[in-house]
Amino acid sequence: MKIIINNFTKKLSNNLVLDNVNLELNSGKIYGLVGKNGSGKTMIMRAICGLILPTSGYVDIDGKVIGKDISFPQSVGALIENPGFISSYSGFRNLKVLAQIQNKISDSDIIETLKVVGLDPKDKKSFRKYSLGMKQKLGIAAAIMENPELLILDEPFNGLDEESVDRVRNLIIERKNENNIVILSCHDSEEIEKICDEIVEISLGKIKNIRLTEKEGKNEEN
Repeated sequence: MKIIINNFTKKLSNNLVLDNVNLELNSGKIYGLVGKNGSGKTMIMRAICGLILPTSGYVDIDGKVIGKDISFPQSVGALIENPGFISSYSGFRNLKVLAQIQNKISDSDIIETLKVVGLDPKDKKSFRKYSLGMKQKLGIAAAIMENPELLILDEPFNGLDEESVDRVRNLIIERKNENNIVILSCHDSEEIEKICDEIVEISLGKIKNIRLTEKEGKNEEN
């Protein structure tokens, strides 16, 4: 998979939220978006998912332009901002509802995904009674359960304890090793340097810098 963001500009109520963004993303890489709150990280994620369309410019995914050729990426899993689920349903039932949209995975796949993120598939507790960490895990489970080629995670470590952070970090690295694209944002600079191949620095809706991490730089040399 290749994603090309070309001169993407977005205005909302005369506010310039993305300003001439250019970015190329390729399979087998983890990309970290960094910047202050309101810098445009989440808006770039929304643009790639087709949740916002450009005032000018475009997002091209494998030769197909979002909003023109396709409405959204054909294989994408995303956790953007707070995960939203049916409050009276259990974790399993919520994922079952989502899975029925495409009918690509079985109940056993859902059960396995819940286990992988550290949730009990047999837990009948309703989503409204979930802790912040449990809600976050369910959001990650929803994003990964269909094994998408493109995985977008907005602050995936929010509300997670140390063991769960390790678990999610390993999941992200596994996705990369399966030749998928992972895009994530994270306020923890040490964490993002540890797992990402490239860091995209964003400020006021503009990309200020794109750099390889030390890990990726070493890989390039070998």
